[in-house]
Amino acid sequence: MVTVITSYSLPAMTENIGSVSTRFKLLGANDKIVVEAFDDPEVAGATCYLSRAKTGGISGTVGVAEDRSEASIACRQTGPITLSEKIKSGKTDGDEVFKKSTSLLFKTLQVVRFYDAKRNVLIYLTYSDRIIEGSPQNSISVIPVMPWH
Repeated sequence: MVTVITSYSLPAMTENIGSVSTRFKLLGANDKIVVEAFDDPEVAGATCYLSRAKTGGISGTVGVAEDRSEASIACRQTGPITLSEKIKSGKTDGDEVFKKSTSLLFKTLQVVRFYDAKRNVLIYLTYSDRIIEGSPQNSISVIPVMPWH
C-alpha cells in the first residue's frame, strides 16, 4: 500500500483595513469600496492589499448581490523573504493565493502568484471570473525580493 501525501495550502484569509461609502442606500448597507490585506500563505514577508467594490442594499446585506468585477492590488515586502525551491523553479506559477466569492453563485475574485527569476520579483495578478464567462478586468503588483533590514 502506497500513501501519497500532498501539500496543499489554503488561500489566504483577509484582514479588513477599512472602507468608504460610495452610494447611499435607504434600506440595507451602503455600496462601498473595501480595503483588505492578506499575507501570501507560502511567502512569509509578502503582503497584498486589495481594494474592491462591495454592493450594499438589502441584497448585499443578506449576501445575494453580485459585486462588480473591478479590483486593485498593491503588494509589498513586509519582512524577510525566502523563496522555496518550488517557487524559484516556476512550478507554482499561477498558484492561487487568495480567493473570495463576489456573488451568490459562480463568481470569484482571485489572486495568483508568479515568480520572474530573471528579475527576482514576485508578481501578483488579481482578476474576477465566472464559470460561464470570465472578466478581462485585472490588476497586477510586483514585489522585488530584496534583503530585509
